[in-house]
Amino acid sequence: MSEATFAELDALSTEELRERAFAVARHRLDVGFFWAVLRHLPSADEAEELDGSLNAVGPTIDEAVALWRELTGHGYDAQSEPLLRAAFIDYLLKHPEEAGK
Repeated sequence: MSEATFAELDALSTEELRERAFAVARHRLDVGFFWAVLRHLPSADEAEELDGSLNAVGPTIDEAVALWRELTGHGYDAQSEPLLRAAFIDYLLKHPEEAGK
């Protein structure tokens, strides 16, 4: 398969970009990529603010669920989606040999 261009990748849905980038990252065992993606999600900021006390368990679970939904493509907001799209496209362009698999 030929290497995808920026225009070809940009034409894909955010979900398709996420699936492709995650497949490459899994193949490369690239935990750093997943960590970078988590840091772009708006719920990550809210989860960091929790103090970890027993009273915060409910909100912690809620925030973990929100992070998971965003990470798996079920909750991108208008602010985070462009950043995530850019991160996915950049990652796929940097690793074209794995992106075609």
